[in-house]
Amino acid sequence: MGAVICDASFQARRKYASTILPRLLQLQAAWPDAVTVRGFQARLATDDLAVAMNFNSPGRVATAHALTHLLAARGVDTRDDLRAWLDHQDNRAALRAVQGVGPKTVDYIGNLVGRSQVAVDVHLYRFAEDAGLPKLSYEQLRAVYEEVAEALGHDDAALEHAVWRFKSQAA
Repeated sequence: MGAVICDASFQARRKYASTILPRLLQLQAAWPDAVTVRGFQARLATDDLAVAMNFNSPGRVATAHALTHLLAARGVDTRDDLRAWLDHQDNRAALRAVQGVGPKTVDYIGNLVGRSQVAVDVHLYRFAEDAGLPKLSYEQLRAVYEEVAEALGHDDAALEHAVWRFKSQAA
């Protein structure tokens, strides 16, 4: 869960493969007890997350701390807990109340714990723009991707990831 929280907190506007993924793997190796929210919270109480992630970003570190506090306070400890917890709109709204967490991050967290969701980011916006779609809100564009996935018989997250990979390699 520490890796899930850090992934969600640190990934925005960063090159995932070269910047985020190696740091997450390093964190998992260094903090094996952070597999649960409680284990991660205990580590945060004694160790410096910026040092552990080798990532100097006070805002992103603060987001990770705030997410950890929220999840622990709501009794979410495992990936399965979080996957089920996200079924409730009030819980999704609670995540959105955390500084640094927007709708894309909430959907991204869902994907990290095994839900199939479209997390619309800059790459998905660019793909839609290239396809000639008018500028749409986050929710509208997510709905378009979900409709296309259904029409094509694809999983929402699989379509999102395919578009993300295509556009991120072109960037």
